[in-house]
Amino acid sequence: MKKLGILATVLLMQTAFAQTNRFVYQVTMKPDASNKADVKTENAYLDISAEKSMFYSENRIKRDSVMKANFQSSGARGFNRDQMESLRSNINYSIEKDKKNQKILYKDRLGRDIYSYEEDRPLDWKILSETTKIGEYKVQKAETDFGGRKWTVWFTTDLPYQDGPYKFTGLPGLVVKAEDSEGDYSFDLMKNYKISDFPEMTTFGNIIKVKRSDYVKQQEKFKADPMSFVNSQRGGGISAPMRMGGGGNQNPADMRKRMEERVKEELKKNSNPIELK
Repeated sequence: MKKLGILATVLLMQTAFAQTNRFVYQVTMKPDASNKADVKTENAYLDISAEKSMFYSENRIKRDSVMKANFQSSGARGFNRDQMESLRSNINYSIEKDKKNQKILYKDRLGRDIYSYEEDRPLDWKILSETTKIGEYKVQKAETDFGGRKWTVWFTTDLPYQDGPYKFTGLPGLVVKAEDSEGDYSFDLMKNYKISDFPEMTTFGNIIKVKRSDYVKQQEKFKADPMSFVNSQRGGGISAPMRMGGGGNQNPADMRKRMEERVKEELKKNSNPIELK
Protein backbone atom coordinates (compact mmCIF):
# COMPACT_ATOMS: atom_id res chain seq x y z
CA MET A 1 0.00 0.00 0.00
CA LYS A 2 2.84 2.34 0.87
CA LYS A 3 4.45 1.72 -2.53
CA LEU A 4 1.14 2.33 -4.28
CA GLY A 5 0.75 5.60 -2.39
CA ILE A 6 4.22 6.75 -3.43
CA LEU A 7 3.55 5.75 -7.07
CA ALA A 8 0.26 7.66 -7.08
CA THR A 9 2.00 10.73 -5.69
CA VAL A 10 4.74 10.54 -8.34
CA LEU A 11 2.19 10.14 -11.14
CA LEU A 12 0.19 13.09 -9.81
CA MET A 13 3.32 15.25 -9.72
CA GLN A 14 4.26 14.22 -13.27
CA THR A 15 0.77 15.05 -14.52
CA ALA A 16 0.86 18.46 -12.86
CA PHE A 17 4.35 19.15 -14.24
CA ALA A 18 3.27 18.13 -17.74
CA GLN A 19 0.50 20.69 -17.78
CA THR A 20 0.89 24.02 -19.50
CA ASN A 21 0.55 27.15 -17.38
CA ARG A 22 -0.92 30.26 -18.98
CA PHE A 23 0.06 33.71 -17.73
CA VAL A 24 -2.07 36.59 -18.98
CA TYR A 25 -0.31 39.94 -19.40
CA GLN A 26 -1.88 43.29 -20.10
CA VAL A 27 0.26 44.94 -22.76
CA THR A 28 0.13 48.75 -23.02
CA MET A 29 1.62 50.32 -26.14
CA LYS A 30 2.12 53.65 -27.89
CA PRO A 31 2.80 52.30 -31.40
CA ASP A 32 2.34 55.57 -33.33
CA ALA A 33 5.45 57.74 -32.98
CA SER A 34 3.55 60.82 -34.21
CA ASN A 35 0.70 60.36 -31.72
CA LYS A 36 1.88 59.19 -28.30
CA ALA A 37 -1.56 60.05 -26.89
CA ASP A 38 -2.98 57.09 -28.79
CA VAL A 39 -2.46 54.32 -26.22
CA LYS A 40 -3.33 50.75 -27.16
CA THR A 41 -4.02 48.06 -24.57
CA GLU A 42 -4.61 44.36 -25.13
CA ASN A 43 -3.95 41.03 -23.50
CA ALA A 44 -1.25 38.56 -24.45
CA TYR A 45 -0.58 35.00 -23.32
CA LEU A 46 2.64 33.47 -22.04
CA ASP A 47 2.12 29.70 -22.10
CA ILE A 48 4.81 27.75 -20.24
CA SER A 49 5.57 24.03 -20.14
CA ALA A 50 8.65 22.13 -19.00
CA GLU A 51 10.16 22.21 -22.51
CA LYS A 52 9.18 25.58 -23.95
CA SER A 53 7.11 28.73 -23.68
CA MET A 54 5.16 30.79 -26.20
CA PHE A 55 4.15 34.45 -26.12
CA TYR A 56 1.43 35.76 -28.45
CA SER A 57 -1.67 37.93 -28.65
CA GLU A 58 -4.95 36.79 -27.11
CA ASN A 59 -6.74 38.26 -30.13
CA ARG A 60 -4.75 36.02 -32.46
CA ILE A 61 -6.26 32.89 -30.92
CA LYS A 62 -9.73 34.43 -30.96
CA ARG A 63 -9.27 35.49 -34.60
CA ASP A 64 -8.05 32.03 -35.61
CA SER A 65 -11.06 30.47 -33.89
CA VAL A 66 -13.52 32.79 -35.67
CA MET A 67 -11.93 32.18 -39.07
CA LYS A 68 -11.91 28.42 -38.57
CA ALA A 69 -15.57 28.41 -37.52
CA ASN A 70 -16.60 30.61 -40.47
CA PHE A 71 -14.85 28.48 -43.06
CA GLN A 72 -16.18 25.25 -41.59
CA SER A 73 -19.76 26.50 -41.49
CA SER A 74 -20.19 28.58 -44.62
CA GLY A 75 -16.83 29.10 -46.28
CA ALA A 76 -15.58 32.51 -47.33
CA ARG A 77 -19.14 33.82 -47.65
CA GLY A 78 -19.52 33.60 -43.88
CA PHE A 79 -16.55 35.89 -43.31
CA ASN A 80 -17.55 38.67 -40.90
CA ARG A 81 -15.25 41.65 -41.49
CA ASP A 82 -16.63 43.65 -38.57
CA GLN A 83 -15.98 40.80 -36.18
CA MET A 84 -12.46 40.33 -37.49
CA GLU A 85 -11.82 44.08 -37.28
CA SER A 86 -12.70 44.00 -33.57
CA LEU A 87 -10.01 41.36 -33.07
CA ARG A 88 -7.18 43.31 -34.67
CA SER A 89 -3.94 43.24 -32.71
CA ASN A 90 -0.80 45.34 -32.38
CA ILE A 91 1.02 42.17 -31.34
CA ASN A 92 1.39 40.45 -34.68
CA TYR A 93 4.50 38.51 -33.69
CA SER A 94 4.86 35.33 -31.67
CA ILE A 95 7.86 34.26 -29.61
CA GLU A 96 8.84 30.73 -28.67
CA LYS A 97 11.53 29.99 -26.09
CA ASP A 98 13.22 26.59 -26.29
CA LYS A 99 14.29 25.91 -22.71
CA LYS A 100 16.53 22.92 -23.41
CA ASN A 101 18.61 24.69 -26.07
CA GLN A 102 18.22 28.18 -24.58
CA LYS A 103 16.96 29.62 -27.86
CA ILE A 104 14.46 32.37 -28.58
CA LEU A 105 12.55 32.04 -31.88
CA TYR A 106 10.76 35.13 -33.21
CA LYS A 107 8.05 35.00 -35.91
CA ASP A 108 6.35 37.90 -37.65
CA ARG A 109 4.46 38.50 -40.87
CA LEU A 110 5.91 40.62 -43.65
CA GLY A 111 3.50 40.86 -46.56
CA ARG A 112 2.22 37.41 -47.45
CA ASP A 113 4.78 35.35 -45.56
CA ILE A 114 5.94 34.61 -42.02
CA TYR A 115 9.58 35.40 -41.31
CA SER A 116 11.29 33.52 -38.51
CA TYR A 117 14.64 34.14 -36.87
CA GLU A 118 16.60 33.02 -33.83
CA GLU A 119 17.43 35.87 -31.46
CA ASP A 120 21.22 36.38 -31.42
CA ARG A 121 21.49 39.05 -28.72
CA PRO A 122 21.68 37.78 -25.13
CA LEU A 123 19.90 39.83 -22.48
CA ASP A 124 22.42 41.24 -20.04
CA TRP A 125 20.58 41.76 -16.74
CA LYS A 126 21.56 43.97 -13.84
CA ILE A 127 19.76 42.60 -10.78
CA LEU A 128 19.21 45.22 -8.10
CA SER A 129 18.59 44.80 -4.38
CA GLU A 130 15.32 46.77 -4.41
CA THR A 131 12.21 44.72 -3.63
CA THR A 132 8.50 45.47 -3.31
CA LYS A 133 5.17 43.72 -3.70
CA ILE A 134 2.99 43.69 -6.81
CA GLY A 135 -0.36 42.09 -6.19
CA GLU A 136 0.25 38.89 -4.29
CA TYR A 137 3.88 38.52 -5.35
CA LYS A 138 7.06 39.71 -3.72
CA VAL A 139 9.18 41.08 -6.56
CA GLN A 140 12.75 42.23 -7.16
CA LYS A 141 13.99 44.87 -9.58
CA ALA A 142 16.23 44.28 -12.58
CA GLU A 143 17.31 46.34 -15.57
CA THR A 144 18.58 45.71 -19.07
CA ASP A 145 19.22 47.54 -22.35
CA PHE A 146 17.71 45.68 -25.28
CA GLY A 147 16.55 46.58 -28.78
CA GLY A 148 17.35 50.26 -28.33
CA ARG A 149 15.30 50.61 -25.13
CA LYS A 150 16.17 50.64 -21.46
CA TRP A 151 13.92 48.23 -19.58
CA THR A 152 13.03 47.99 -15.91
CA VAL A 153 11.44 44.74 -14.80
CA TRP A 154 10.17 43.25 -11.59
CA PHE A 155 10.44 39.48 -11.19
CA THR A 156 9.27 37.04 -8.57
CA THR A 157 10.66 33.79 -7.22
CA ASP A 158 7.28 32.96 -5.68
CA LEU A 159 6.49 31.01 -8.85
CA PRO A 160 8.68 28.15 -10.19
CA TYR A 161 9.40 29.75 -13.58
CA GLN A 162 12.32 31.66 -15.06
CA ASP A 163 10.57 33.35 -17.94
CA GLY A 164 8.64 36.43 -18.94
CA PRO A 165 6.65 38.16 -21.68
CA TYR A 166 8.18 39.10 -25.02
CA LYS A 167 11.87 38.04 -25.19
CA PHE A 168 12.50 38.56 -21.49
CA THR A 169 14.24 35.53 -20.00
CA GLY A 170 17.38 34.73 -18.02
CA LEU A 171 16.26 36.04 -14.63
CA PRO A 172 15.97 33.80 -11.55
CA GLY A 173 12.18 34.14 -11.57
CA LEU A 174 9.07 35.10 -13.54
CA VAL A 175 8.67 38.67 -14.83
CA VAL A 176 5.60 40.25 -13.22
CA LYS A 177 6.04 43.73 -14.70
CA ALA A 178 8.25 45.24 -17.41
CA GLU A 179 8.35 48.82 -18.69
CA ASP A 180 10.69 50.79 -20.93
CA SER A 181 12.16 54.10 -19.77
CA GLU A 182 10.07 56.14 -22.24
CA GLY A 183 6.80 54.64 -21.05
CA ASP A 184 6.01 53.45 -24.58
CA TYR A 185 5.60 49.77 -23.72
CA SER A 186 4.69 47.88 -20.57
CA PHE A 187 3.73 44.34 -19.63
CA ASP A 188 1.75 43.63 -16.45
CA LEU A 189 0.88 40.17 -15.19
CA MET A 190 -2.87 39.97 -14.56
CA LYS A 191 -3.64 36.33 -13.81
CA ASN A 192 -2.62 32.74 -14.49
CA TYR A 193 -4.29 29.35 -14.87
CA LYS A 194 -3.60 25.90 -16.30
CA ILE A 195 -4.49 24.78 -19.82
CA SER A 196 -4.35 21.31 -21.32
CA ASP A 197 -1.82 22.12 -24.06
CA PHE A 198 -0.47 24.82 -26.34
CA PRO A 199 -3.05 26.06 -28.86
CA GLU A 200 -2.68 25.24 -32.53
CA MET A 201 -1.61 28.35 -34.43
CA THR A 202 -3.12 28.96 -37.88
CA THR A 203 -0.46 29.99 -40.38
CA PHE A 204 -1.10 31.63 -43.76
CA GLY A 205 1.70 31.96 -46.29
CA ASN A 206 5.20 30.51 -46.33
CA ILE A 207 7.42 30.33 -43.25
CA ILE A 208 10.82 31.73 -44.18
CA LYS A 209 13.72 31.15 -41.78
CA VAL A 210 16.36 33.87 -41.87
CA LYS A 211 19.04 35.43 -39.71
CA ARG A 212 17.91 38.37 -37.61
CA SER A 213 19.99 40.80 -39.68
CA ASP A 214 18.28 39.55 -42.85
CA TYR A 215 14.87 39.94 -41.25
CA VAL A 216 15.69 43.57 -40.42
CA LYS A 217 16.69 44.17 -44.06
CA GLN A 218 13.47 42.60 -45.36
CA GLN A 219 11.46 44.64 -42.87
CA GLU A 220 13.05 47.87 -44.15
CA LYS A 221 12.26 46.87 -47.75
CA PHE A 222 8.66 46.24 -46.79
CA LYS A 223 8.37 49.63 -45.07
CA ALA A 224 9.95 51.46 -48.01
CA ASP A 225 7.66 49.96 -50.68
CA PRO A 226 5.12 47.49 -49.29
CA MET A 227 3.37 46.69 -52.58
CA SER A 228 6.60 45.99 -54.47
CA PHE A 229 7.67 43.79 -51.58
CA VAL A 230 4.40 41.82 -51.68
CA ASN A 231 4.56 41.51 -55.47
CA SER A 232 8.09 40.09 -55.21
CA GLN A 233 6.95 37.31 -52.92
CA ARG A 234 5.98 33.92 -54.26
CA GLY A 235 2.45 34.14 -55.64
CA GLY A 236 2.46 37.90 -55.05
CA GLY A 237 0.57 40.49 -56.97
CA ILE A 238 -3.01 40.89 -58.17
CA SER A 239 -3.21 39.96 -61.82
CA ALA A 240 -6.91 39.30 -62.36
CA PRO A 241 -10.21 40.72 -61.21
CA MET A 242 -11.19 39.30 -57.84
CA ARG A 243 -14.70 38.91 -56.52
CA MET A 244 -15.26 40.44 -53.11
CA GLY A 245 -18.21 39.25 -51.00
CA GLY A 246 -21.20 40.58 -52.88
CA GLY A 247 -19.26 43.50 -54.33
CA GLY A 248 -18.80 42.26 -57.90
CA ASN A 249 -15.55 42.18 -59.84
CA GLN A 250 -12.92 44.56 -58.58
CA ASN A 251 -10.44 46.28 -60.87
CA PRO A 252 -6.88 45.06 -60.07
CA ALA A 253 -5.41 48.58 -60.27
CA ASP A 254 -8.02 49.93 -57.85
CA MET A 255 -7.40 47.02 -55.50
CA ARG A 256 -3.64 47.65 -55.55
CA LYS A 257 -4.19 51.30 -54.74
CA ARG A 258 -6.52 50.56 -51.83
CA MET A 259 -4.20 47.88 -50.49
CA GLU A 260 -1.21 50.21 -50.73
CA GLU A 261 -3.05 52.99 -48.90
CA ARG A 262 -4.16 50.58 -46.20
CA VAL A 263 -0.67 49.14 -45.68
CA LYS A 264 0.94 52.58 -45.53
CA GLU A 265 -1.62 53.70 -42.97
CA GLU A 266 -0.89 50.61 -40.90
CA LEU A 267 2.85 51.30 -41.06
CA LYS A 268 2.26 54.87 -39.88
CA LYS A 269 0.21 53.62 -36.94
CA ASN A 270 3.08 51.26 -36.04
CA SER A 271 5.98 53.68 -36.46
CA ASN A 272 7.16 53.27 -32.83
CA PRO A 273 8.09 49.57 -32.63
CA ILE A 274 9.06 47.79 -29.44
CA GLU A 275 12.59 47.37 -30.81
CA LEU A 276 14.18 50.55 -32.14
CA LYS A 277 17.37 48.85 -33.30
